[in-house]
Amino acid sequence: MPLADRIRPTTLDEVVGQQHLLQKGSMFRGIVESGDIPNMIFYGPSGVGKTTVARIIAQNTHKRLHKLNGTTASTADIKAVIAELDTFSGIDGVILYLDEIQYLNKKQQQTLLEFLEDGSITLIASTTENPYFYVYNAILSRSTIFEFKPVDPPEVKRAVLRGFSVLSEQLGYPVHCPDEVADYIAVSCGGDVRKSINAVELLTAGAGFGDDGSKTITLEQAEQVAQRSAMRYDRDADVHYDVMSALQKSIRGSDPDAAVHYLARLLAGGDLLSACRRLLVIASEDVGLAFPQCITIVKACVDSALQLGLPEASIPLSQAALVMATAPKSNSANAAIQAALADVRAGRTGDIPAHIQDAHYSGAKKMGRGLTYQFPHDFPDHYVPQQYLPDALRGTTYYQYGENKVEQAAKAYWERIRKNRGQK
Repeated sequence: MPLADRIRPTTLDEVVGQQHLLQKGSMFRGIVESGDIPNMIFYGPSGVGKTTVARIIAQNTHKRLHKLNGTTASTADIKAVIAELDTFSGIDGVILYLDEIQYLNKKQQQTLLEFLEDGSITLIASTTENPYFYVYNAILSRSTIFEFKPVDPPEVKRAVLRGFSVLSEQLGYPVHCPDEVADYIAVSCGGDVRKSINAVELLTAGAGFGDDGSKTITLEQAEQVAQRSAMRYDRDADVHYDVMSALQKSIRGSDPDAAVHYLARLLAGGDLLSACRRLLVIASEDVGLAFPQCITIVKACVDSALQLGLPEASIPLSQAALVMATAPKSNSANAAIQAALADVRAGRTGDIPAHIQDAHYSGAKKMGRGLTYQFPHDFPDHYVPQQYLPDALRGTTYYQYGENKVEQAAKAYWERIRKNRGQK
């Protein structure tokens, strides 16, 4: 049995981290201690105590406990749990602890609904994926969701030191872990307690004996074992979308340090394509017309990155992120197209005015196409007032000039031109 399972806490007080849920006086702790357990879904990254807490709760009830894992459970397994409700052992109801519920398909999840509704089955489920994306809505409406968070390093350190202590006792010889090494392991695991305990077990196995028959873990050894363990990133998981969102919001918020931090997290995870795509979007969505040349710079940086590949690609992408983070901002282009799309999707369109319809084919004049069109380049300033929007949308304004010098200069230019033509 792995060390992480051998030292798994058996009471809520032994669990490290999750104090927002487990501290005495909290709502969650009160619910658990009341013994009246509702249907619950635990959501959070791996190795932060979801399974441990679920087991502690389930084992302290008077109901029959069943454990299933979504990665291996079949519909027959679920029906076997339901069948026990009609037996003596299930007379007081059943607690179903369902790990990795996101791997059950919709039909399998629906099988439980009737029994969750009448309370004969109490569900305690855990998932590393956002339940609002992966759990059937009818299950969600019958459950309370509790979010588990990555464990802070000081709390992880407690588990690390306990792991070394238990191993020393079980192996029959001392295993010494200097304080700075325990700190390093606690930080490098990225908030994953299970990962830190696995590192403890691996380091103990790999360390050599000293003259006194003991083992001492060195910082160099810890660095070798935990090379990239602090990276918590999966291209298909919630954290991917969280990092992408944080990158864009940091650039939009003009924070260059945060921008390169989140870019680094994407690139350290090997996700070059997502970084490139998001930077291209930001150039138009958030910088836009305040710095129109920005899209050209970002496109050149992205092209260079794709040609170079990682790790060198990080340099031009850093340039792109920093150019945009420090550039003036305008979302007027995005706001304009979204407003126009809203009208189009709502059916507010109307016929295209005849004078700007296609008139290059024979017979167009007979159909009244392009007869009164005025060619702007034939007029002073290359401008002549004429209607372009459909009659149904005449006078509609989608584009609002942004409060930056580039767009304000364009606004002043066109105000002067239109004033010269007698327009408002």
